Amino acid sequence: MQINVVDFVAGAKQARGVTVVIDVFRAFTTACYCFNAGAETVIAVDDSDRALAMADTLSRPVLLGERYGKRLPGFDFGNSPSEIAGERLQGKTVVHTTHAGTQGLVNARNAETVYTGAFVNARATAAVIQSLSPKIVTLVRMGLNANEASDEDWLYADYLTELLRGREVDDGIVYRKLRGSPYSARFFDPAQPWSPSADFDCCLNFNHFNFALQAQAISANASELSVIKVS
Repeated sequence: MQINVVDFVAGAKQARGVTVVIDVFRAFTTACYCFNAGAETVIAVDDSDRALAMADTLSRPVLLGERYGKRLPGFDFGNSPSEIAGERLQGKTVVHTTHAGTQGLVNARNAETVYTGAFVNARATAAVIQSLSPKIVTLVRMGLNANEASDEDWLYADYLTELLRGREVDDGIVYRKLRGSPYSARFFDPAQPWSPSADFDCCLNFNHFNFALQAQAISANASELSVIKVS
């Protein structure tokens, strides 16, 4: 298995083979919590206006989106997994747009199969990929705002690589590194209430879910994707 690591939207566009688009803080952690709260499907969209328009076509939509970490106007929720964890989303469709993660998904158009990357379901994702016996795996690190390297996505790429290689990983080491990381500081800053400390705990809830999330194109232009659970 050849594992390639690329970054940001440009990297997503280059991705080949089985691809994992990584956004630990917080898009793909939040997506997992949406399914755990009972959502029927999550639709990843690249643009906020397109997300609003899509919601108008659905019978039971939930709009979830952020830019620069803050909830978008007119949306039901921001991008907070701890907020979603307390909701009941049974049978609902979540329309999800974020600054980094969903941008990576919709741009990975040349990949064979696309999964999301977060610590909350890392082992399940690794197991699904291993079952495919792929020749090429591409890990896309989306980073902060899709343009800056960030510790959580870089550590996840290393973590998933170890799992795919069948090696042992130490969750505690990763947790301690991220607890002291400047990229986690927002969760402990009272001036940034849109990033509550509970979100950090949700994002570092290692392997809490036993399902992977796979993205599938809805339309020919792939500007929106349906995200589904697989195991």
